[in-house]
Formats: sequence, C-alpha cells, structure tokens
Amino acid sequence: MYPQSSIKSLTIDDLVEIIGDIPQEENGLHVHLSKNKFKEIPIGYPFRGNSYAFLLVVKGSLKIQLNLLRYTIKNSEIIVINPQTVTHIQEMSKNLEIATISFNVDFILRNSINKNDIDTLDFFTANSIPKLKLSKEDLKTFISVSKILEKNNRLGKNNPYNNEIITHSFNLLMYHYASLLKIQFPNLEANLTRQEKLALRFLKLLNENFKQERTVQFYADILCLTPGYLSKVLKIISKKTASQLIDEAVIMEAKLLLKNQTLSISEVANELQFSDQSFFGKYFKKHTGYSPSKFREIKFKS
Repeated sequence: MYPQSSIKSLTIDDLVEIIGDIPQEENGLHVHLSKNKFKEIPIGYPFRGNSYAFLLVVKGSLKIQLNLLRYTIKNSEIIVINPQTVTHIQEMSKNLEIATISFNVDFILRNSINKNDIDTLDFFTANSIPKLKLSKEDLKTFISVSKILEKNNRLGKNNPYNNEIITHSFNLLMYHYASLLKIQFPNLEANLTRQEKLALRFLKLLNENFKQERTVQFYADILCLTPGYLSKVLKIISKKTASQLIDEAVIMEAKLLLKNQTLSISEVANELQFSDQSFFGKYFKKHTGYSPSKFREIKFKS
C-alpha cells in the first residue's frame, strides 16, 4: 500500500489544470474528451481524487491501478472511480482516446431529478466495480451524450435551458451506465458506508421537503439524529453543512422560478412557501447578494 504522505489529494479543478483543459461552467462537473492529446502520462504519481468519475477508453488502451487493483482498460471499455480511490496511471498507448466525466457530491445534490436518480448512484458505492465492455451502439450513445454534456457545460448558463440540458444529459449517462451494469453484472451489490447511506437519505428527504421545511431540526428528527451530528456527517461527505445544503436547494429552485417571467415575485415566494414576499426577498438577497427583482433584471439582460 502507498505511504500516506506520498499520495496527493486532487480536486476536479486541480485535475483540469494538470491536464491543460479549460475550466467549464458548472461547478463540480467536468467533461474531458481527448484524442491523442497526451505525449506522456499527465499524472505520473498516485493520487486521491475528491470526485466520482466515468472513465471510458474510446481508442487505444490504458493501464491503471485503483487502490490495489490493476486494470487494463481497452477500447470501448468503461469503469467508474469513487472519491478517495487511490489512482495511479501506469501506462497508456500512443493512440489513446478517452472520455471522462468527473463530478462531485455537490453536483449531485443540485442536479438529481428525483429519488430514482439517487438510487441509481448506488453502483458507485460497491467495493469492486467491474469494467464494462460497450457495444458499438452503446459506445456511440455514450460519446454522443458526453459531447452534448461537454458543449453545454462549456457554454455557460446564459444559454437557454442550459441547466436543464446538463441535468438531463448527465442523468441519461448515469442511467445508461446503470442499465448496462445491471445486464452484465446482475448480482453486483452496492456497499455504502453508514455515512453515505445517511447522506443519501438526507438528500431524498431534502428533495421532497425543501419548499416547506428549511430547518435542520426537521430533517434530523426524521433521521433520529441530532442536528449537529447530521451536519457533521454531511460536511464529511459533501463539504457542506445541512443548513448550507438546504439553503442551496431553496435558492436553486428560486432562481429557476424567477427565470419564468410569467410568475410575479410574490407568486415565487408563495410557491416556495415563504410567509410573504418581503421575507423571501431578504432570504434571497442574503444568499445571492441580489434582490429577486435585481436578479431577474440581470438574468434577462444577459
């Protein structure tokens, strides 16, 4: 096993800088598509990433070690990598062409559509994730959707419906992979830690209740925990407290509603179940720096 001191921890931003990509718009998501880009291994040392990742070899081959397991990933093969996995790229072919989709827990919290999306992510928590061999048709599908995701993540949120395109493209990739995994390995069982299970349970509750319940106590009571312990676990998993995640869910929904010009600010406040428009305005400005009307004005000018 590697000595602890020899293993660097790298964020998505670190990896983007090392491989020479241009940062993309969506925080917590990066799509990398390369063809004969690297003359040598870009990261020659073992490292721990803080994100999940799909790693697809489109052409050529890649020898990689994940924790203590060695893999040779050849063309049309894909594997997933969990956060904190020790990754060591050991060899790559000269004609290597890859597609990687890296994303963290914050991205999942903001972009999961419903409970099934979260349940599908269980495949990332198994102790041993096998590599999958994609058919020509499945490979074509994965690459096509990855290109759509990369393009819109690069364009930024001023592009009409960009957030929706990113969300649905990502979920399509996730479901596509999960379906292939179920077919090729029907007996594979996920193995979540207690903290991961708790974080996913909180997320499901948050998606269902954030409009009417904005106190940490509400979620802690349902989960039979103290608010302090719940926030401590979520801070470990997502780097944010329960209160921060609740506020993010509310503000994200508020921004989406404010983009709809047919809704008055009073109606947006009512939809989010604030007691009145004034209280909603103060809450929104506290978390964004803008009043709802100013945010709407800026959005429709850009």
